[in-house]
Amino acid sequence: MIGTFAAALVAVLASFIVPIEITLNSANTEIAPPDGIGQVLSNLLLKLVDSPVNALLTANYIGILSWAVIFGIAMREASKTSKNSKELLKTIADVTSKIVEWIINLAPFGILGLVFKTISDKGVGSLANYGILLVPLVTTMLFVAPVVNPLIAFFFMRRNPYSLVWNCLRVSGVTAFFTRSSAANIPVNMKLCHDLGLNPDTYSVSIPLGSTINMAGVAITINVLTLVAVNTLGIPVDFATAFVLSVVAAISACGASGIAGGSLLLIPVACSLFGISNDIAIQVVGVGFVIGVI
Repeated sequence: MIGTFAAALVAVLASFIVPIEITLNSANTEIAPPDGIGQVLSNLLLKLVDSPVNALLTANYIGILSWAVIFGIAMREASKTSKNSKELLKTIADVTSKIVEWIINLAPFGILGLVFKTISDKGVGSLANYGILLVPLVTTMLFVAPVVNPLIAFFFMRRNPYSLVWNCLRVSGVTAFFTRSSAANIPVNMKLCHDLGLNPDTYSVSIPLGSTINMAGVAITINVLTLVAVNTLGIPVDFATAFVLSVVAAISACGASGIAGGSLLLIPVACSLFGISNDIAIQVVGVGFVIGVI
């Protein structure tokens, strides 16, 4: 969680240093941006305590996530008394993950339509507007991997971490970057741990668990694309509000699926903090899929 939050904070700083705007349909739609950090926290609290039915009807993603956490904790407690219920919950989780994977696999067809629409309306040059988003995304990731993560490792290890960091980046980092899937990278990480002589009882649990909850790249993607939407709509953002965004992004990233593009579906959660409507947030998700292909 510390590494994910640090990555989210670095992404916010990068977006403040180099603010980027993109072309969005209905970007001039009437919105109600928050007045400051107080209203952001108030809106966040109200969204958290929303009823589950109303959260589903109004696409209140933060409320949906909060109730999902509550139901998850309750189900975990209930599963302690019955082995069958635990197997049922595992089956439901596997089914949900498979459905999300199917949806993500259909994304190329949506990307094809988005690219066709963009090129036909605005010309080939408009793709450069989206391609510039790669600059803060890749730059932030390149800063977090060799700078932020080693600092965190040094704090806990009290020794030079770079020999380990470079080995991990060389073996695991390259495949993780190009597959964009932490789940697909599990075998690579398992072999790396074996080659390093680590305890298999430890890494056989930590690697699959980390592929689900240690999502620094997800937090970076959420923050960068959300602040791009905020800049495009002209919504003022102070650092305190951006700090809250980093917290929300870090927590949301822990629930992202480990498949390629799974992080993009959490962008509407972050956009809702700034009063950005779902139709605009979904456009940002589409842009994320486009640059993911690039």
